[in-house]
Amino acid sequence: MKSYMANPAAIERKWYVVDAADYTLGRLASQVAAILRGKNKPTFTPFLDCGDNVIVVNAAKLRVTGRKLEQKIYYHHSEYVGGMKETTLRQMKAKKPERVVELAVKGMLPKGPLGKQMYRKLHVYAGPDHEQAAQKPEALKLSV
Repeated sequence: MKSYMANPAAIERKWYVVDAADYTLGRLASQVAAILRGKNKPTFTPFLDCGDNVIVVNAAKLRVTGRKLEQKIYYHHSEYVGGMKETTLRQMKAKKPERVVELAVKGMLPKGPLGKQMYRKLHVYAGPDHEQAAQKPEALKLSV
């Protein structure tokens, strides 16, 4: 008996819309990352990008538990000496709520060129409207 291996020509991609309102950040991100990888399909192949496109709306209405709003810190560096900047989750959620979801999902994808290819299929919006209506995305209800 031979094992099935998907090839790039045989992969069919769907579009899904996920409403992030009242979901917990980590639980939402892990399930979205699994869909982007294609782990929900029976034809999953680890070394190929066989996942679907995901649109996340209402990113500003995500929940976090505990004291993460004050304690979780995002770092970035300007490449100059002493250029380390830090931002708390509360500040990031106020300024760029879609970036919070993007960073959480990106950390759960594989590192390298394959992960970057999967990350490009993620579209996050702070509000309820999105620009991918022409793709006719299906509404997806995630398990909590």
